[in-house]
Amino acid sequence: MNHVHIFNQSFNLLPDKNHFGTCINYVDLQEFREEFLEELVNTICEWVYSDEKSKSIINDVFIKEENRTVQNAQSKLRKIALKYFRDRDDRDLNLQGQFGELLLFNFVQHFFRAVPLLRKMPITTSTGHERFGSDAIHYKYENGKNLIFLGESKIYTRNYRFRQAFEKSVTSIISTYASHRKELGLYTYDDFLDKQLVEIARQYKRGVLKNTEIHMVCLVGYNETGHIGGDSEDAIKANIERVLIDKCNNLDKAFFDGVTLPLLNRISYILFPVWELDKLVESFQSEIR
Repeated sequence: MNHVHIFNQSFNLLPDKNHFGTCINYVDLQEFREEFLEELVNTICEWVYSDEKSKSIINDVFIKEENRTVQNAQSKLRKIALKYFRDRDDRDLNLQGQFGELLLFNFVQHFFRAVPLLRKMPITTSTGHERFGSDAIHYKYENGKNLIFLGESKIYTRNYRFRQAFEKSVTSIISTYASHRKELGLYTYDDFLDKQLVEIARQYKRGVLKNTEIHMVCLVGYNETGHIGGDSEDAIKANIERVLIDKCNNLDKAFFDGVTLPLLNRISYILFPVWELDKLVESFQSEIR
């Protein structure tokens, strides 16, 4: 997150509250694109495995059973985690989606301090399980409430797709809200939930988890082409914010009429413009080979 620039405002969106504008960070006149991508790839192991699962694989399998050194075991785990992005058909399409889901995983943890309740990537690559529903399900206990965060990521590499990405993200997360209990029910007794949170998921599915609130997070990533030139870091970042605000102002506000107000108030947006997004996804593919 050191390589992400973040700013908060309403963006003239509904619900009328602070949302998250983000972009790859600039230091002086330079975009820290390579550093952002490197650190994003470094979070893949955390996305695929919980800390407990990682330690178990490293200590009980790689070190005790296979007599590897700690460094070798950690390297082996990273290679296995990266394989989740390989060995797939229609890889380009999957990588674009997985890039967005990995980004969403990091954003939800950072912005909302919520940990993964359900591990999505192992489900995605399991031949014995159907993959549907939300791109992220995270959990946090705060002020006496059990907060569940459903996340949806839409990443469009083609030009001029902000509106499509935004509207698709919102309609998808509303659909996910209606079906997420079924999804949790499918995986409650499998190995896709962190052990510490299994009972939380089971109580919620049975309807006995008290003081529960469901919140929804929409990540909208799109290819931006607007001019952002500036003679200083502050000027460049101000121009990025201006471009993003203009995009939001041009949305058809009638779209929000189709979302009931109680649900709409539970949605938070993370907006992520990227210049030459297609090249960034290609670089992401190269990094995980």
